Amino acid sequence: MWNPLRFFAAGPDAPLIGDRDEIDRRFRRHRITIMLAITLGYGFMYTCRLALSVVKKPLIDGNYFSAEDLGVIGSAFFYTYAFGRFTNGFLADHANIKRFLPFGIMVSALINLVMGGNALFGVWVFLWGLNGWFQGFGSPASVVSMSHWFSNRERGRYYGIWSAAHSLGEGLTFVGTAALVSAWGWRAGFIGPGLFCLITAFALYLALQDRPRTLGLPTIQEWRNDHGAPAVSPSTSTAQIQRAILKNPALWVLGLSCAAMSATRYAINSWGILFLQETRGFSLLEAGGVLGLNTLAGILGCTAYGFISDKLFKARRPPVTLIFGILEVAALAFIFFVPSASTAVLTMAFVLYGFSLSGILAALGGLFAVDIVSKKASGAAMGFIGVFSYLGAAVQERISGHLIEKGIRIVAGVRQYDFDAAVLFWLGTSVFSLIVAGTLWRVRAAE
Repeated sequence: MWNPLRFFAAGPDAPLIGDRDEIDRRFRRHRITIMLAITLGYGFMYTCRLALSVVKKPLIDGNYFSAEDLGVIGSAFFYTYAFGRFTNGFLADHANIKRFLPFGIMVSALINLVMGGNALFGVWVFLWGLNGWFQGFGSPASVVSMSHWFSNRERGRYYGIWSAAHSLGEGLTFVGTAALVSAWGWRAGFIGPGLFCLITAFALYLALQDRPRTLGLPTIQEWRNDHGAPAVSPSTSTAQIQRAILKNPALWVLGLSCAAMSATRYAINSWGILFLQETRGFSLLEAGGVLGLNTLAGILGCTAYGFISDKLFKARRPPVTLIFGILEVAALAFIFFVPSASTAVLTMAFVLYGFSLSGILAALGGLFAVDIVSKKASGAAMGFIGVFSYLGAAVQERISGHLIEKGIRIVAGVRQYDFDAAVLFWLGTSVFSLIVAGTLWRVRAAE
């Protein structure tokens, strides 16, 4: 009988290739291809999780759903994503990423296509929640692939490059999906990304590879002569190492800090377009453009974080997190509390916010966690942090939807919004995250 779990399992080790030049050539080729695949693929995958953020105003104005309804739908995604990322993180440590990651993207794409064909509340809650589960394949699978093909001393730089994926995906959504919705209506906001990600899934299957040993190559530690991973007995199983990370107190504190920062991040992602439309009078394309620039700045931010922490602070993450956190809070305070700012100045504030936030997320969202655990449990560590991260995002979605709905007033037949309570909540979660992250100042990467 065909076992679906066996289909996704990593392959057996192949006989080692004896030619050193051939080993070097294959490693160089596969590393470039894999890095491009996980960065672009995960970025493109984002377009199938953020469509709801772009279509909120058309749905509210068209009386399809209320703001509170949309908060419920959005939170369904984050709850299932949190636990999907956790369980899929543990599975990814054992999986053939060449099959595992494309499958998750393919199912997410199909769900988006179905979402574009109906507007039923119960169906949307179920489908968007199911989408969260399969989106949970992306991050752990990407990090496991990175751990197999890139060594400890390279981790910060390459993780920073890969972390640009979320900014790439958000930028494509806020600009590309906004253009689709402006031209053809809210349904195009789901159908367009769905078709795009079907193509992405196929391309990833062609580009990704299983572990080096399944291709007859040595491990990345052997090839790079980098054996600085956490000290564990070679006989210790992956499952034992995965269970051990649950006893690491630094991971729990890191998770709490990441949960608070994710609340702010997804508040801006989910409600930022509506905020700009209603408080600044922006059109959908203008609001999408501002947030698009914000996310493009994030590409520079996470790359800069990895480089600065590796090169200037010898892979110490807490000092760089503090610097980026102060910049992020200052940018948010300007955005929320300086209503007289010109469009150009406001855009610059969003650019600073995107730059600093992406750097913080590179650390709190996984890099620091991967630093302090064995490579054998990198997927589990990402999944563990993901539970906190997206439970924070889910709670935010419900609270934000409720606060925004309470602030709506109908004046002369026109719907008006009061975001005061919501923005205090969004800024407060960032400040709390920064304080909690500061308690990890003395925690260092395992040797």
